[in-house]
Amino acid sequence: MSQFFYVHPETPQSRLIKQAVHIIKQGGVVVYPTDSGYALGCHIGDKAAMERILQIRQISGDHHLTLMCRDLSELSVYAKVENTAFRLLKNNTPGAYTFILRGTKEVPKRLLNEKKKTIGLRIPDHKIALALLQELGEPLMSSSLILPGQEFTESDPEDLRDQLERQVDLIMHGGVLPGNPTTVIDLSDDVAVVVREGAGDVKPFL
Repeated sequence: MSQFFYVHPETPQSRLIKQAVHIIKQGGVVVYPTDSGYALGCHIGDKAAMERILQIRQISGDHHLTLMCRDLSELSVYAKVENTAFRLLKNNTPGAYTFILRGTKEVPKRLLNEKKKTIGLRIPDHKIALALLQELGEPLMSSSLILPGQEFTESDPEDLRDQLERQVDLIMHGGVLPGNPTTVIDLSDDVAVVVREGAGDVKPFL
């Protein structure tokens, strides 16, 4: 049975954030709020937790997983960022975008797209997500919480409690959110390619 935290969306309680990070470091899978609906997260180095996320989503290992980062300097440790890409990232983060970039040696190989050696990276514009990342001190391995057969990210944590309380270790209730997934931009070749149009405005990348 998962734990269920009511977290204040504007001033997240430090005690609850610390508990959530402890659960992540112990191998837990958590549901947490972002600026594009709810997401699943686990420790970057935990293969078993990652496989649980893939199972919940019913997606294969070649699906792009995302590293959720605190800021641009942390993102740059895990991704190769050329000049054009850097300018676009600087002007459009934090925000509801997932960027596909070539990974560095810091990214565990199992997280990289096998053919292109790319990884999804994102800097969320949400206080609970950022507080979690700040306390964790490293990126959170993450996936939008889009349940099998659905098109949109889950937005109501009370519904999620009914559906996932036996499959995850923690659900962080940060309110009912818009369920629009991120806009996905491929910057792996230093040229912006819009892969999916979602919550983030595509105009800066056209």
